[in-house]
Amino acid sequence: MRFKLNSYLFTFLVGWALWLLLTWSVDPEELAAGALVSALVALPTHTRFSAKGFRWLHPRRVLCALLYAPLFLWEMLKANLDVAYRVLHPKRPIRPGIVRTKTRLKSNLGKVTVANSITLTPGTITLEVDGDDLYIHWIYVRETEPEKVYEAIPGPFERCLRRVFQ
Repeated sequence: MRFKLNSYLFTFLVGWALWLLLTWSVDPEELAAGALVSALVALPTHTRFSAKGFRWLHPRRVLCALLYAPLFLWEMLKANLDVAYRVLHPKRPIRPGIVRTKTRLKSNLGKVTVANSITLTPGTITLEVDGDDLYIHWIYVRETEPEKVYEAIPGPFERCLRRVFQ
């Protein structure tokens, strides 16, 4: 394992920021404990966690990541309303199935992020990521053509995530 200072510092700072958010304390002992734990955890994980280090903090990347949160919440709200409609409808209009589509993201972290976003959206579950292929269980299959499935499910997420994970 090669030590990369840039990657190590980035991993340490992300870990410490997460510690601060979870503890919500500025007590000196809490700050010191968080710094120590983050430093120790960053040692074996920094090369796996972030090969790019501080390059992740490019303003365009950060802006796209921040814009992704409201986009994800909007897609989740629409999916919740759709699933609620299907549950409350007397005839329960569902047509479940497994569809395949391709992701346009190349990094493993990007693929995991889009797969988790799909799974966190009601009505869809990512079953498998195989290379660039995504296998998704969909509560109401509208399309089976991979390109049309892409536009319906991962497309809205990937338009924003492509700028974050390029």
